[in-house]
Amino acid sequence: MVAGEVSAQSWREDGGRSLLRSLPVLRGTPPGFDPDRAPGDPVDLFAEWLSAAVAAGVPEPHAMTLSTIGPDGGPSSRMLIVKAVDAAGWHFAVNARSPKGGDLAADPRAALTFYWPALVRQIRVVGTAVDEGAAAGAADFLARPTGSREMALTLRQSEPLVDPTEIDTALAESRRRMAADDELVPVEWVSYALAPDSVEFWEGDPQRRHTRLRYRRGDDGWTRERLWP
Repeated sequence: MVAGEVSAQSWREDGGRSLLRSLPVLRGTPPGFDPDRAPGDPVDLFAEWLSAAVAAGVPEPHAMTLSTIGPDGGPSSRMLIVKAVDAAGWHFAVNARSPKGGDLAADPRAALTFYWPALVRQIRVVGTAVDEGAAAGAADFLARPTGSREMALTLRQSEPLVDPTEIDTALAESRRRMAADDELVPVEWVSYALAPDSVEFWEGDPQRRHTRLRYRRGDDGWTRERLWP
């Protein structure tokens, strides 16, 4: 076996503990974070941190985990791409017929997590997802790459797949519809802005003396507080 690999038998014996304990953590290079010099608005600090991630060559720094509340009251998470961040919140889009779309329609409370290991930085956003309306949904959809729109138009996300050739058939139908109407937008496509109630910025330390700053929205705007590691 390749060094570091664990056999199935070994994994069964200790649940992978020996391997997982041996893996290094917090190996990145934190740029340094002084909460006392942080801006008053979390959007401004997010922009600073994202720009630093881009400059450092972090792969897909705009990828985030979206966590929603399912119909059984349990959590569900998946990766998405943030499309914009402004005073309205963190913007993203979903298919209303997908599990995450159904979750948000039933309960708009949600959370986002960004993690950039190379910089040992994490950002957590908690708030309420607000439907931005049909025009915003259409603008987002039409800005997507062709292949992404073709797949989205199948409206089959997360359904059980019996035969992989069904995908080819559905995509062929999507292409036919798009050829007939290059402005085609499914009504199920929804653009959301996650309006934050709190935003936490975390920069890690190998000795676990992490630096954490949490913004909380109140009636008079944002307040800031440092948190214990």
